Amino acid sequence: MFKDLQNRVEYGFLIMVAGLVNIVPYRVLLTLAWLVAAFLFYVIRMRRTKVARRIRSVFGEELPEREVRRIAWISLRNFAFNVVEMMRASRITKKWVNAHVLGFEEQIPRAKELVAKHGGLIFAVPHMGNWDMAGWACSYNGVNIFSIAARQRNPYINAWIIRQREKGIKMLERGGSVLKQVIKNLKSGQVFAILPDVRMRREDLEVPFLGGVANLGRGMAAFAISANVPIVPAVFMRKGWTKHEFVHFEPLYPDPTSEKDADILRLTEAVIKTIDAAIRRNPEQWFWYNGRWILDPVRKIKKGE
Repeated sequence: MFKDLQNRVEYGFLIMVAGLVNIVPYRVLLTLAWLVAAFLFYVIRMRRTKVARRIRSVFGEELPEREVRRIAWISLRNFAFNVVEMMRASRITKKWVNAHVLGFEEQIPRAKELVAKHGGLIFAVPHMGNWDMAGWACSYNGVNIFSIAARQRNPYINAWIIRQREKGIKMLERGGSVLKQVIKNLKSGQVFAILPDVRMRREDLEVPFLGGVANLGRGMAAFAISANVPIVPAVFMRKGWTKHEFVHFEPLYPDPTSEKDADILRLTEAVIKTIDAAIRRNPEQWFWYNGRWILDPVRKIKKGE
């Protein structure tokens, strides 16, 4: 009873804030988000020590402190801006996307060509820039795109987040039957957007990433092999406050002559290598504040557990 009341209060607060967000001008909202991020970063110093340690583990102790702060600050600021744009999802239109995502109209035909040729496509989009914008931009430009979402603890907030995302991208909730649905969607000519830079809680694929070894899921590559569709690594980057840039790389194809597990590893390593290079070129664009650090070791599961 108390938990449900707490969930409803949290949801009510969210709806109130979202309502205000949708009547305040966009740039004013970004200014407010900047102030909130600045307070968290400079006053509260939220996770600053942990994030600085992560950045130095990748770029070395010789990286100047000023550069470490810049990377950490812009990463947090961008996330605050992302929250604003998520809350304003109902106001994002094709016109808005094509005015704010640089050169997207010129790039999307290539994705459509790949879908037409192979019957489906997987976009591997890491936590860079506003990664949700990738789905919205594709959807508003005629690409039938979907993704998978993890269930939030608060069921009311969970439903709200799904509604917001589904303003532009169809969402499947993570669960047992979703795997078959992903394959079905891919084989029917849809595009699957997946975040590949997420550490799995159980042992899976050990992949070199950011100077360490990440424990990553095999799902992305397994889906590509099962549906026989290419994977296209792609990144979104925020340019200034209001503009975005979409960069996609060469498609990666399953090898029907290869053993499945070997091909899964090959495809995953190729995607992650591309993402690794993108992060190193623009480290401030990546979300360094993720609660589950990508390079943390996972507990080895003993037989019988």
